[in-house]
Amino acid sequence: MPKMSSELAAPCKRTTLHGPSMGTRWSASVDADSTVDLVALRQDLAAAVEQVDAQMSPWKPDSDLMRLNRAPLDTWVALPAKLLEVLDCALDVQRLSAGAFDPCVGALVNAWGFGAVRDAPDAQAIRAVRNAMPRSADDRLELDRPASRARMRAPLQLDLCGIAKGYAVDRMAAVLQQHGVRHALASLDGELRAVGGQSNGAPWAVALERPEAGRRAVHGVIELEDLAVATSGDYRRFLQVGDVHLAHTMDAQRCAPVDNAVASVTVLAQTCMQADAWATALLVAGPDKGLAMAKRMGLDVLFLLRRAEGLIELGLGRFAR
Repeated sequence: MPKMSSELAAPCKRTTLHGPSMGTRWSASVDADSTVDLVALRQDLAAAVEQVDAQMSPWKPDSDLMRLNRAPLDTWVALPAKLLEVLDCALDVQRLSAGAFDPCVGALVNAWGFGAVRDAPDAQAIRAVRNAMPRSADDRLELDRPASRARMRAPLQLDLCGIAKGYAVDRMAAVLQQHGVRHALASLDGELRAVGGQSNGAPWAVALERPEAGRRAVHGVIELEDLAVATSGDYRRFLQVGDVHLAHTMDAQRCAPVDNAVASVTVLAQTCMQADAWATALLVAGPDKGLAMAKRMGLDVLFLLRRAEGLIELGLGRFAR
């Protein structure tokens, strides 16, 4: 017997769940009916983000990533499947971006004062890293996903800050779906992923920040439905050394912070892990190589470039005008 219209669906109510993690905050805007246990959902969302942090943080000495970084060369290290999944994606984006995205920049991050070791650039440490910087993780890090293990073939300090937060958002989206939620927006430090659209049928409206240090302003609005978005830029985390502005994203080929005309790069993708990694890669690649790379990969991307006359937009795919 067909259901009467009053039985078709319980009304949805908008609830925002949030909590601290990874030095920032995660949040989820959820349109859920009364069948969703919001207390259990919040606990599972927090646990998912914390698990990623516990496995992939370069700031926690006991994280699985740091265990791998400390392991003797040519020694297999048992790792969680989720960490291996992220490492596999990181190496893939590294190859496809010709090294613009590089998970091997851990020592470089620390030398320039953005890691857990020091809070200012150290010229001696920078020189040492430049002399020892690996050409590629490809032949220096070996993954064995069936056996859930990895080993270093040469000295290496991995850093997954350009991809792990995006992956954490993907884990949040998986938790939301496991709880039967069909309308939600998961977020962690500017990386976002939509589960469906809003319960009223509209897409989720997400603000694109104007890339200005010390100021929160909206540059535009992005609409998301079953889609992820990530933005990388030089305006949120940086060091000011005299008159020099040092962005926190590392250019491995120059062994220095990224320094080009790109203020920010925003990427749309099916997963937030991919969006996060490619936003980082394109920021490092710069306006010319980055735009060519994005075209080759068929990415939906928006570059905001700093020019003498102000910000200039370059968009591809769904951002094309």
